[in-house]
Amino acid sequence: MIDTVRLTQLHAETVERWHREPVDCRYTGLWEAICRQHGFNFLLWHEEDIARSPDVGDAKIAEVKRAIDRYNQQRNDAIEKVDDWITMDLEARGIRPREGARLATETPGQAIDRLSILALRLYHLEEQLGRTDVSQEHRDGVLRKIAICRLQQSDLTGALGELLTEIGEGTRRHRTYRQLQMY
Repeated sequence: MIDTVRLTQLHAETVERWHREPVDCRYTGLWEAICRQHGFNFLLWHEEDIARSPDVGDAKIAEVKRAIDRYNQQRNDAIEKVDDWITMDLEARGIRPREGARLATETPGQAIDRLSILALRLYHLEEQLGRTDVSQEHRDGVLRKIAICRLQQSDLTGALGELLTEIGEGTRRHRTYRQLQMY
């Protein structure tokens, strides 16, 4: 259903490219939905960076807050599109959950979202290693954080792969959960 190795490659490659070029989506089908969701995380991440800057005035903060709300809603909508695509794929293949199949605590789209955020975090942590204006202590702390993020990425990628396999076998139920934002 979803190749998790390809997924983590898409996340890493696009984060790197989007730091040099405008956010775009060069994929189709499910991969387009995944890329768009990831793009909203990228845009959201950088708006949040602006909001945390001590040099930004109140008017800019208000503008950034509106952008954050907009990107967050688009991100949630995109997560639902990923899950909707999985639902349609299961229906097209005639795959139905078996009697007694349980739901997972999160949907594949939500797990993909978490992997997207990890890819962003890893990129920015690795960027810190190239700084010449920081101490070795700072670099050592960054290396520890990178190791933790890589472990989390590996664990989550493996768990997502297992979840997708179980959904495809009908031993787990799949459902899209609507975020129903209040703004």
